[in-house]
Amino acid sequence: MRHADHTRHADHTRHADHAEAAESRTAAEEWDDLYRENERKWSGSPNPALVREFPEPGPGTALDLGCGEGADAIWLARGGRRVTAVDVSRVALERGAAHAEEEGVADRIDWQWHDLAETFPEGTWDLVSSHFLHSWTELPRERILRRAVAAVAPGGTLLIVGHVEAPGGGRHGDHGEEGDAGNHGPHATELPTSRQVLESLDLPEGEWEVRRCEEEERTRTMPDGRVVEYTDTTLRLRRLPA
Repeated sequence: MRHADHTRHADHTRHADHAEAAESRTAAEEWDDLYRENERKWSGSPNPALVREFPEPGPGTALDLGCGEGADAIWLARGGRRVTAVDVSRVALERGAAHAEEEGVADRIDWQWHDLAETFPEGTWDLVSSHFLHSWTELPRERILRRAVAAVAPGGTLLIVGHVEAPGGGRHGDHGEEGDAGNHGPHATELPTSRQVLESLDLPEGEWEVRRCEEEERTRTMPDGRVVEYTDTTLRLRRLPA
């Protein structure tokens, strides 16, 4: 799908039309159409929160949920990780695979198609990363993130980054995510704070350590010259060794 430069913005009216059309179309069709609007939808740069939390990714395995065009997956693979990159858009996955080939890390990334509302990759990983898992199509985000919890290996990390306040203000979301996260996009529902995300995961007592749980305010100048404000959430958890 997980995401001009690496800030996802477009016209609100156009996306209202997307939302209306989504009632009769699959999420995969909606996201494929969104990606086809541009030769490259996002910047190809990894999400800043991922770079901050893992400046030197190192060895191990990683699962990138909603990888989009693959910038995060490629960043992790360049750092030595073996990555499973998942998205609902086959168009995005094809672009990610082509970019990985150009970067010389194609053999370190397994690109998998999943509609996370229906299916989830099998296995466990040292890092499970979810950036801006938002969508204007139907998306059971809490259920997906609970499955992400179960996919973290003992001693591993779960990183969840999302919006709590959308560009321009208001807790209603938009398509202003950075990087190449998937299942992203405009939506009308309120978005949770990092603390609310943490509580929704229903983590077993004594099995997890909270490394970061906070909001971050940011500003960004858009290609059309607008300066927009964000409030994003970052939740970093470590599963204690067995």
